Amino acid sequence: MISRLLHSFLVALLLFLPGALPASSQSESPAGAITAMPGAGDDQAIEQRINGIYDQLDGLSGISVVVRSGVVNLNGTVTEASLATKAEELAGRVDGVVAVQNNLTEETALEERLVPVYERLQARLSQGVNYLPLALVALLVWMLASAAGLLIARFEWPWNRLTPNAFIADLVRQLIRILFFTIGIVLALDVLGATAVIGTLLGAAGIVGLAVGFAVRDTVENYIASIMLSIRQPFNPKDFVRIEGYEGFVISLTSRATILMEKDGNHIRIPNAIVFKSTLVNFSTNPRRRFVFELGVDAESNLDKALDVGLMTLRRQEFILQDPSPDAWIEALGDSNVVLSFVGWIDQTRTDFQKARSEAMRLVKLALESNGFSLPEPIYRLRFDDAPALENLLPDRHQGDQDRGKIARKEAAFPQSAEIPNDTEADRDLEKQVELERKAAQSDDLLDEHAPKEFGAKSARSS
Repeated sequence: MISRLLHSFLVALLLFLPGALPASSQSESPAGAITAMPGAGDDQAIEQRINGIYDQLDGLSGISVVVRSGVVNLNGTVTEASLATKAEELAGRVDGVVAVQNNLTEETALEERLVPVYERLQARLSQGVNYLPLALVALLVWMLASAAGLLIARFEWPWNRLTPNAFIADLVRQLIRILFFTIGIVLALDVLGATAVIGTLLGAAGIVGLAVGFAVRDTVENYIASIMLSIRQPFNPKDFVRIEGYEGFVISLTSRATILMEKDGNHIRIPNAIVFKSTLVNFSTNPRRRFVFELGVDAESNLDKALDVGLMTLRRQEFILQDPSPDAWIEALGDSNVVLSFVGWIDQTRTDFQKARSEAMRLVKLALESNGFSLPEPIYRLRFDDAPALENLLPDRHQGDQDRGKIARKEAAFPQSAEIPNDTEADRDLEKQVELERKAAQSDDLLDEHAPKEFGAKSARSS
């Protein structure tokens, strides 16, 4: 009896032993395993949920959905590959779905493919028609703002009064037009509700402006230099100037370059950026101008008397000013002569500089020669080792006398006077040519004869 009870106890223990083992000894579920959720086994509910979602979206209503054990099978055709991806994504997000089997194919029939495109175009056209009144209002706002800018820019009094010259006034008018044009665009976009586009436009404009600025850097530099030169007005029309080693009369100052005319009649075009940064010499700003020339006399001459003779000759000439008075000094001591320097001042409004200097040199030379001062030639010392060869090199005295006689007869036929100067009046021929050039380019000239000048002095050419 006892053995039978013991046998029954052991059998019962073996039967209930697995349930009595601790939980840690049981096999755990693998990572990422699918677990059953409340209601997840209801395949019909999942199928109805997915169909309800697809019915609310264009292009997905024709998809067949079959759910078995939480696995969704999608069958049918779609017009675009993106719709198949979208359908699969939506199905996977439904609660209780274990996996999605995407069996959708892309529609290849032309008619079926064009229907969605036609529907989208029709919808956009309808939307555009609905936006047409609003777009007309935005267009009207832009036109009114632009018209206001044009109207304000047309006024001459405030801009000509506030700006130093007409070129700056035109620049201000152009900036006003651009400002009101931009304001009109901003207001129009605000009416359309597209204010987010403004930031995009400003960013794109900044990038484009930076790229264009690097591409046309020289042009922008010239334009800015033109603005500065038009404000400073460093020279007048027809002034004789020297810029970067080029000398000529100023024809015009354009928005890009300064145009000069050389004394030979050639035109010189210098970019304004170079003009603005270069050393500028204006020979016409001061009507009084000094000339200098040198003459050599014999080393044994009376230098005080030679200087007095030259000065008296200069003071007697009407084309040379007495205030400032002429002057003279000893410039250098040479090997066989003494170099004297003579200076004189002229009025450029009445006297030509080159002619005056030339006549002063001629008259002083004749005066010195008339008073016994010789202008020595260079002396060279020659050494001959072969004495008989020297006789062959010496000129024939008889021939030399004949040559001197010919020179004396020529001088007698063309006598020179030390007292009567030649014509030294200012040459107006080049000025007339410059004036004709200015009239031809008057519309593009930034120079203003009545504007305040940088040096503050009255030009010799404009007086």
